[in-house]
Amino acid sequence: MSLFDQKMTDLQELLHKKEISVSDLVKESYSRIKDVDEKVQAFLTLDEENALSKASELDSKLVNGEYSGSLFGMPIGIKDNIVTKNLRTTCSSRILENFQPIYNATVIDKLQAAGAITIGKLNMDEFAMGSSTENSYYQKTKNPWNLETVPGGSSGGSAASVAAGEVLFSLGSDTGGSIRQPAAFCGVVGLKPTYGRISRFGLVAFASSLDQIGPITRTVEDNAFLLNAISGVDSMDSTSANVEVPDFTKGLTGDIKGMKIAVPKEYLAEGVSEVVRQSVLDALKVLEKLGATWEEVSLPHSKYALATYYLLSSSEASANLSRFDGVRYGYRTDNAETLIDLYKRSRAEGFGDEVKRRIMLGTFALSSGYYDAYYKKAQKVRTLIKKDFEDVFEKYDVIVGPTTPTPAFKLGEKVDDPLTMYANDILTIPVNLAGVPGISVPCGFSNGLPLGLQIIGKHFDEASVYKVAYAFEQATDYHKQKPTL
Repeated sequence: MSLFDQKMTDLQELLHKKEISVSDLVKESYSRIKDVDEKVQAFLTLDEENALSKASELDSKLVNGEYSGSLFGMPIGIKDNIVTKNLRTTCSSRILENFQPIYNATVIDKLQAAGAITIGKLNMDEFAMGSSTENSYYQKTKNPWNLETVPGGSSGGSAASVAAGEVLFSLGSDTGGSIRQPAAFCGVVGLKPTYGRISRFGLVAFASSLDQIGPITRTVEDNAFLLNAISGVDSMDSTSANVEVPDFTKGLTGDIKGMKIAVPKEYLAEGVSEVVRQSVLDALKVLEKLGATWEEVSLPHSKYALATYYLLSSSEASANLSRFDGVRYGYRTDNAETLIDLYKRSRAEGFGDEVKRRIMLGTFALSSGYYDAYYKKAQKVRTLIKKDFEDVFEKYDVIVGPTTPTPAFKLGEKVDDPLTMYANDILTIPVNLAGVPGISVPCGFSNGLPLGLQIIGKHFDEASVYKVAYAFEQATDYHKQKPTL
């Protein structure tokens, strides 16, 4: 039995009793990576020497009784668009192939302060643009449950590493479902927090008004512990919110009697496979038995979410990615004759097809003559989508539905059909547009592939989301099942 089959609190108790050491945990992580990562391909860069050195340092503190930090000694994987000082950060792009940051993202400083140990950097879709982790310049991550299927994206490496037992937990980023969708495909727990709950300083920007860092774990309790450690206002990020950070583990009682759940009819409509639909209805029966009530509601502007998202996110991406020009850092072509030629060739050779596609779409939407027709109209629709959520939350505590319309699809199945690939995020995108929190927890299987239940909450009410997720998790055993690699 792996140490990582246990909850974080159990591992910390073993550390307290000195039955295991931090070095044991770190070595277990690298041993597992050596055993299975050739198949899964979740990690891009490992930091073994520094991790073992840090583990030894923490073991000395343990001996001296200086145990401190809520994540003391816990091994964690980091998505490769979160900058790590002196540890290569590529965003899975050729254009940042040899980029060594000179500072940490705020979340990395917070993790280190809490005692966590970075194991390495995880594969992703290039610049977080994709739903399958097939858009990485370096490698294609596989789903540990079936190596012929995708792990989801863009945080596919983050979800796959946790599902494969390589790390206890990981950080991902979610712009339109990029934590929740791979969490659903890989049978783990993934939270997209409220926009502003966590600092984005040091997260390489894709779409600044949508991006949010979040935790991926095996259990809801571990997820809450990780959110505790990385939340809070940050002077380096003006979009981080100055709101109180409660202890998210306090409400994990399993008691949801009297809670009111809304189920949007649009989330169980055409396009959602029957097996996914049935798994959600079965999950609602479990929640009913636990004392919650549910009713069908409508989020009428959901049907416009996909178009709205791709216009807004691509517009922001075209502005954010203009900094990668071959001049200051990153990849630079060897074949340029003029400055304009340098820009063109560096970007043409450094960016992949999906990134180019979105830059072009965004530049078009922002261009003179089209700005009002596309970008401005999309912003107005975004406001309507946000209003839909606010109206529902006046009467209900949480919204429940599927995380994805189908289980994980085969590698290569949708890679040449971007519109079908984009549609895969149809159930997660509205949450980002509204800025509210959402979690995916395992809720069933289809042909051996996991399915995810999405629970959505009010702004800064992750506590209620966790409360329902934990009650469901404790009443079922989907989270206890593991892939066999």
